[in-house]
Amino acid sequence: MKVKLNIDPNQKETELLINASALTPEIEQLYHALQKQTPNLEQIEAVKDNVSYYLNLSDILFFETDSKIVMAHTAKNAYQVKYKLYELEDILGGNFMRVAKSTILNLDKIYAITRSISNCQIKFEESYKTVYISRHYYRDLRNRLEERRNF
Repeated sequence: MKVKLNIDPNQKETELLINASALTPEIEQLYHALQKQTPNLEQIEAVKDNVSYYLNLSDILFFETDSKIVMAHTAKNAYQVKYKLYELEDILGGNFMRVAKSTILNLDKIYAITRSISNCQIKFEESYKTVYISRHYYRDLRNRLEERRNF
């Protein structure tokens, strides 16, 4: 096994990439060990009607910004959070991914993806809410879903 380290001052985020010819138990063990190293929040503070709620991240469908206000959407409600989207990208675990300039999606909550000529839409189980995916992020989303399916 070869190990390489590349230091690049222009790199915005640390990224670890495993290149392998096949998924061996050794590679799978390494992958899971690295996944456990990423800091994961379990809850996030959110506000609705001047009341603070502590939402489990597993209950959040997506985060969306509108007029500089970031909202966390659950199946039935929307709550305001104090973070910016770029801050959420840094603190959320691997279950979340940016799918548009104004949206971060919980990958565990995807129920269906509808793709048409004009747009791509995500639907959630037991919720009327939907999210539109930017064409720019669609390929990355498909790749992440494929990776998750393989592990």
